[in-house]
Amino acid sequence: METSAVGGTIVTPARKRRKFPGAMLTWLAVTPFAAWAVIRVAGLERGSLPTQIMTATPYAAAGSLIPLMIAAVGRKRAATAVALLSSAALAFVVLPRALGTAEATTGRPLKVMTINMLFGRADPATIVKLVREFDPDVLSTQELTPGAVSDLDAAGLKALMPHRVLEDEWNASGSGLYSKHELRPLLGMGMSFGHNMPAARISLPGGKPVDFVDVHPFPPLGPRVTDWNASLESLPSASPDQVRILAGDFNASLDHAALRKLLDRGYKDAADQVGAGLIPTWPANKRVPPIITIDHVLVDHRVGVREVSVRDVPGTDHRAVLAELTVP
Repeated sequence: METSAVGGTIVTPARKRRKFPGAMLTWLAVTPFAAWAVIRVAGLERGSLPTQIMTATPYAAAGSLIPLMIAAVGRKRAATAVALLSSAALAFVVLPRALGTAEATTGRPLKVMTINMLFGRADPATIVKLVREFDPDVLSTQELTPGAVSDLDAAGLKALMPHRVLEDEWNASGSGLYSKHELRPLLGMGMSFGHNMPAARISLPGGKPVDFVDVHPFPPLGPRVTDWNASLESLPSASPDQVRILAGDFNASLDHAALRKLLDRGYKDAADQVGAGLIPTWPANKRVPPIITIDHVLVDHRVGVREVSVRDVPGTDHRAVLAELTVP
């Protein structure tokens, strides 16, 4: 306030400070993670893009701590409560994969190895070296081409695993099962809706035979998400009379409702059982490190899991998965 030279008083109104929209920004940070938690827990992802995004759930679980801190520091009670519930829900579905569960491992040892060969480009010498070192009973291959079959045999696989059920193709649809033991092809174990998924009954010395399916559905890209869902649904359920193992490139993570529905039909993820469920398998041998886990070994609940590990193989964008199991 000041006095004018011509009389009277000039009043200068006080400037109002603009309030920073902290509450709105806090909710903008919290809401996406809350929605993610609801969709993941309830299995509500639909369509191609949401299905692909869901593979990033482990990273969303870690990222959900940021809006939680923002809400807590800003003393936004409602937002803090929602953020805390979201983080807890995401942690509940993710952390068990890194912890594993103790289980009995009595029974006959059975080793399984699976590898997507990327149109047959995976280095055959490395694969055969892994077979010699790991000594798997069964090798499950995806994207197996006729050329890759010849290259693997030339590298020594034929002598190590002479029994095979192959459905190789000159494209991504080729697949094949190799074994140290006698194999008998099985029909009607599920439709692949695109990629070949051979199945076989493996005769184990001194034990009951085991059914094995080489899994490779289409990726859930664009309209193929329908075939992806149908392919996973077509895979056989676990049987009380026959031990079954499904291994390969599922193009799915444990954060996909479609894969969890398959697990609900009597299976468990081998890596998840031993705390290796968060080890990423794709994309390998790229400028960016592997970020998602889409290669799996699924076993029925009678099968014990001793160890699961992954190995890099030059020439392919998938890591090999090696599982040490025990079967009744």
